[in-house]
Amino acid sequence: MSERVGDIALIGLAVMGQNLILNMADHGFTVVAYNRSVEKVHAFLANEAKGNSNVVGAESIKELVSKLKTPRRVMMLVKAGSAVDSFIEQLLPHLEKNDIIIDGGNSEYVDTQRRCKELANKGIMFVGSGVSGGEEGARYGPSLMPGGDEAAWEHIKPIFQSICAKADDQPCCDWVGSDGAGHFVKMVHNGIEYGDMQLICEIYHMMLAIGIDQEEMAQTFADWNKGELDSFLIDITKDILKYKDNDGKYLLPKIRDAAGQKGTGKWTAISALNYGVPVTLIGEAVFSRCLSALKEERVVASKQLPGPKPVFSGDKKKFLEDLRQALYASKIVSYAQGFMLLREAAAQYNWKLDYGSIALMWRGGCIIRSVFLGQIKAAFDKDSNLKSLLLAPFFLDAIGKAQSGWRNVICSAVNLGVPTPALNSALSFYDGYRCDRLPANLLQAQRDYFGAHTYEILGQEGKFVHTNWTGHGGNVSATTYDA
Repeated sequence: MSERVGDIALIGLAVMGQNLILNMADHGFTVVAYNRSVEKVHAFLANEAKGNSNVVGAESIKELVSKLKTPRRVMMLVKAGSAVDSFIEQLLPHLEKNDIIIDGGNSEYVDTQRRCKELANKGIMFVGSGVSGGEEGARYGPSLMPGGDEAAWEHIKPIFQSICAKADDQPCCDWVGSDGAGHFVKMVHNGIEYGDMQLICEIYHMMLAIGIDQEEMAQTFADWNKGELDSFLIDITKDILKYKDNDGKYLLPKIRDAAGQKGTGKWTAISALNYGVPVTLIGEAVFSRCLSALKEERVVASKQLPGPKPVFSGDKKKFLEDLRQALYASKIVSYAQGFMLLREAAAQYNWKLDYGSIALMWRGGCIIRSVFLGQIKAAFDKDSNLKSLLLAPFFLDAIGKAQSGWRNVICSAVNLGVPTPALNSALSFYDGYRCDRLPANLLQAQRDYFGAHTYEILGQEGKFVHTNWTGHGGNVSATTYDA
């Protein structure tokens, strides 16, 4: 029998897995490394982990389990879906009651809910943890969002809170909630990431349209990163804009404008539709990637479809400030929508989500880390029942100051023929949310006219009535379906 030296095992030796192992080893934990192709284990031990006494290898699942202290902690960083289920099946014959399996991949939260139930019936604790921060975050401090069987937290907390990023000396990791809560929070994080990236891309597109050269763009983003927009994504955008290829020319214009995606933004949008939460900005960000993928069609259409020619005659310096305001205001709306979705999911699944704690988890280590999140944490710390971030005093004031520039950017984009779906959806949501009377009364009348779906009278909420609009219809209403 092998000596039980391992504090935790990690399955999956792609870059994220390797970096997490080295991070854990740096913090004094002994990690058992395993990969389906054993050659990767040997290569990792001979190269990246060479001479590191806190990293040991395993050539089989059985050997991996035999090297772990009890309760055994096994973390997987493998592709979401069937690969996760396959490794769980391989692990189960070797595990004992109260051992812990951790899925650190981007699994869909409904799969995590299912796995929690199935494994609880077998006496195994299951944790689904969001891991954000990319390669660098994994190596030096990621944001971690664990959820699942809460009894597992005391056993993984020392490791997770040691290796995670810190913000104001506070760990960017805390227990999120039961079953799929951790992966749901990570999903929303990724959806917000989609939105942030799309907003920045639209601002870049507007800068191109008004004739800002790339050097000035880079300097503008660098300046913005010193203020309220200070964030990882603004910072890397500055670096990307400055980067020159081997020929001395900027690399960015050479990159094909067709975006890829791995699905978490789409999952966020689908969840929003399922729960009836208007997360419009993330939805537009996902559709924008889909539209970008139609590269060949767009090239053909660009030669045939008429539209205005981008000619800007205003004050560029002033307009750059308008762009900053539009980006900041839209970012506020994006996060407000994301937290609305978290609130609805919490109600659906009885998750006791701590929104201030979630904002803190995102303050450091993750892709959407920013100074901005400190204000979100403060807002929820002050009022844990806050209905919308838009109603928090700080954001109410901030979005009020950004109104003029925000609206000017949207109007200018329309007149210049520059697509700004995320910026525009943010403003439309904002105007809709602040509107005490929307035209949905007409919509309800239309539904009742063609389908007898009924409606409510103002002041008599809860009482549904039907009108025979033409005099030829009946008085029976539809109660079995919606349209």
